[in-house]
Amino acid sequence: MSASDNFGTLRVTTHRGGDDLLSAGLGLRGLSGAPAPFAHPAAPTPAELRRRAIQSNWKGIADLGPLGGFGTVYGSVPDVPGREFMAFARLAGAKASHRILVQVPDAFDRAKRCLVVSASPGTRGVYGSIAVAGAWGLPRGCAVAYTDKGAGSGYFDSADGSGVALDGTRAKAGEVPLEFEPTGVAARAGIAVKHAHSGDNPEADWGRHVLQAARFGLAMLDEAFPDDAPFTPANTRIIATGLSNGGGAVLRAAGEDTEGLLTAVVALAPNIYVEGHGRPFYDYATEAAIFLPAALAAPPFDGLPFARVGGAQPPAWALRCAALRAHGRLSAMLPAAQGEEALALLRASGWHDEALAVGASSASLDLWRAVTVAYASAYLRRPCGDMPCGYSYRPQHTGGMAGPVDAMIRAAWWADGSGTPPGAGIALAGGSDVSMDPTLPGNLCLRDLWTGQDTDAQRLREAVQVTAASLPREDLPVFVVHGAQDGLIPVGFSSDPYVKWLRAAGRSPVYWKVPHAQHFDAFLAFPDFGDRHVPLLPFGHAALDRAWAHVAEGRALPEDAAVRDTRPRGPGALTAAALALPGA
Repeated sequence: MSASDNFGTLRVTTHRGGDDLLSAGLGLRGLSGAPAPFAHPAAPTPAELRRRAIQSNWKGIADLGPLGGFGTVYGSVPDVPGREFMAFARLAGAKASHRILVQVPDAFDRAKRCLVVSASPGTRGVYGSIAVAGAWGLPRGCAVAYTDKGAGSGYFDSADGSGVALDGTRAKAGEVPLEFEPTGVAARAGIAVKHAHSGDNPEADWGRHVLQAARFGLAMLDEAFPDDAPFTPANTRIIATGLSNGGGAVLRAAGEDTEGLLTAVVALAPNIYVEGHGRPFYDYATEAAIFLPAALAAPPFDGLPFARVGGAQPPAWALRCAALRAHGRLSAMLPAAQGEEALALLRASGWHDEALAVGASSASLDLWRAVTVAYASAYLRRPCGDMPCGYSYRPQHTGGMAGPVDAMIRAAWWADGSGTPPGAGIALAGGSDVSMDPTLPGNLCLRDLWTGQDTDAQRLREAVQVTAASLPREDLPVFVVHGAQDGLIPVGFSSDPYVKWLRAAGRSPVYWKVPHAQHFDAFLAFPDFGDRHVPLLPFGHAALDRAWAHVAEGRALPEDAAVRDTRPRGPGALTAAALALPGA
């Protein structure tokens, strides 16, 4: 390990006999079912929390529904017994720790030593990438190293000074080391979230997080198999893979891997930014949060899921049009014309119609605002109780009153939380007014942090600038797999310019742009929405197959693929013909 690596107490657990590494004994049926129960809801055991965390992260990433094809057309959830090695880690210079995990299957292939390293998508906890990295690597006899990359659901409650211990249970500050333990937080400051409030701008260190996880993985293989040690990059193939923010993290690691740790990189729908190319996520996300709800009032969105409900236009779109006109952001008089005007603004800034149509889901679910609030706080290194634009995270009491159910919800935060409230009993408060469009003021404030000229705006842009990617070494195989209809991280702002930049610099990435695939496979369970798309996950697993064949068997790298024969799933169950995966 590097001298700069700082790991806390190691927790080693064994998972066999109905409690395996890949599904905690739930299997495919259990993963897709109701939330795994707790015997005592206000005091779940570490094993119960782990099982529920694995389940919630599977369901948050993969389409496990009856029409989705998982387990029949692609993918499986076999029983994988083995051991887990977990610790709190810290990067050199960081204020807060993060969680890191290595899963070592009993059937680890010592003849073909393989370590898969992955960063969680979005701001999910350490099991966030289990459907991507674990599902591919563990059944093949690979060890899998995960990092939450400075995010995760180790929420700290300022009201009682409690956070999340290494085993997932809640504990008071000072009793045991906590996943996130901010200092100097007032008792009424609300809920402290690691990504938003650590003071570290974790995104700047995504690449370092992945490389640290790789080193931790090698060290834990030494621990697991001392007779076969040492495990090094010279004798162990290390494949980095991730989805969304995790995909961006492994590409960042590819550009920062001066040690030659990585053997290959496979990035799915990566949130990646190249200086002078494409657009940073915060830029286009704050823009979409303001103008996309208005654009959805335009006729081109008639009949599209999330843009229309029961064939009718939700009132929120017309209200956003009127509010933007009142703020001087639109000039047309009628909602349809205002919608067309907003649509024209988005098209002029680089949005393609395919991304806008699917982006309706993020607008309808208010994802743009939820995500950019956390990013703004992280970029500006704001603590809990002093978030930008007046936002805060607060407990969402049932019926508006605190009661016994709150203890049960709080106890499950680590397992159920996505790392970005609202959700799991936490509300996003502030940034609003009492108008007919109450969230617009906060969205305008977040946008002004990108377009403005005051000190905070300058600091935020500087914080975004240090998240730009660097070039990977010339001989590193890099696969990029992205849905052509991604509405959250559009290919035109991310993968397209990144791949073009690599090629201009003499690199040879493999780029699969998948028609009819979008960002959230889990959203394919929504009626009508899933009919129009195919999942991205099977293409990621196929790319991992090809990467492994190249590094382990010497097979040639595949060509780019537009995956031309892929077609929408339709109203029935997914078929292999609809996927049309690139040939082996």
